[in-house]
Amino acid sequence: MPRAWWLRDIILLILLVAVLVGVTYLIEYAASYYSAVRYYQRILVMMGINITLAVSLNIINGHAGQFSLGHAGFMAVGAYFAAFLTFYYFGPYVDRFPEDSTEHWILQNAMLVIAVLLGGVAAAIAGYLVGLPSLRLRGDYLAIVTLGFGEIIRVLILNIEKIGAARGFSGIPAWSNFFWVFFFAGITILISNRLIHSSVGRAFLAVREDQIAAEAMGVDTTRYKVKAFIIGSCLAGIAGGLFAHYTPAYLNPTMFTFIRSFEVVAMVVLGGLGSISGAVVAAVILTFLPEGLRTVKEFMPGGRDPRMVIYSLMLIILMLTRPQGLFGRRELWEFLPRRKDTIAPKEGDETSPPVT
Repeated sequence: MPRAWWLRDIILLILLVAVLVGVTYLIEYAASYYSAVRYYQRILVMMGINITLAVSLNIINGHAGQFSLGHAGFMAVGAYFAAFLTFYYFGPYVDRFPEDSTEHWILQNAMLVIAVLLGGVAAAIAGYLVGLPSLRLRGDYLAIVTLGFGEIIRVLILNIEKIGAARGFSGIPAWSNFFWVFFFAGITILISNRLIHSSVGRAFLAVREDQIAAEAMGVDTTRYKVKAFIIGSCLAGIAGGLFAHYTPAYLNPTMFTFIRSFEVVAMVVLGGLGSISGAVVAAVILTFLPEGLRTVKEFMPGGRDPRMVIYSLMLIILMLTRPQGLFGRRELWEFLPRRKDTIAPKEGDETSPPVT
């Protein structure tokens, strides 16, 4: 009897939690002896946040075939709403208990999860509000609308004094860490994988391949495009909440400009539109490259920093040589060699072993 999908997912989550707990303690132990570990830890955490952003945008751009440029706006909604909750409500309640007490630790992590999830809900509502009236548009027109939405969110934040306005939102509790960032990244990957193999995911693919044919087959294309926006924006809001609570736990509207949206789009396109593992690999590469190229600056005359030039050239070369991205629409495990006895024989092939 085949194992239930939910049982397999529970086992995977248990394994993920066990691995993350072990790696988290290992990093903390190493950081107590080598301060440089904190620098690499931050890079890893930013990789995890970018993985969540890239995989969530891949649901919209890759699976549903819509061209969104407003992902930074959804991230900003989740970040600021979660930070607002912890700064004004959750933080003072947690601080009633001694910092080294068990109650403080439990409440801190519980309140972080609640704030991050509520930030995701706020971003999902924003995705619904922008998606419902605008998703009758297609292609470039939709991209312009979502780009405008991201700028509207940024300008609104600039004028709300309660969350710092233009000077930025400081004093946010630094509760996020390596464990929670990669835990939610794993949840995002699992949701995306389950979604694409569900009836909703099949509808997304139908809309992506041919919207007119999907409508002719009875698929409510507007409804499913709104669903894709809600799911993708919710996960982006969760990534924003985790980002807001990670050291130095400071938010500024300049962190969520349209350039941030372009960075996430670049990750999705580089990995391959529709490929979950491609989005993950591209997020890791594009997060590491700007830091990995720091050593190049030491060999440049006058101390010039050529990182962004090299970074841009590498992207241009890759897009010219492999425009479908690293993995296209395939997943990483599809490139692995398969055993011959697991490949179904072709019809009429007498040399193939019988299928029992």
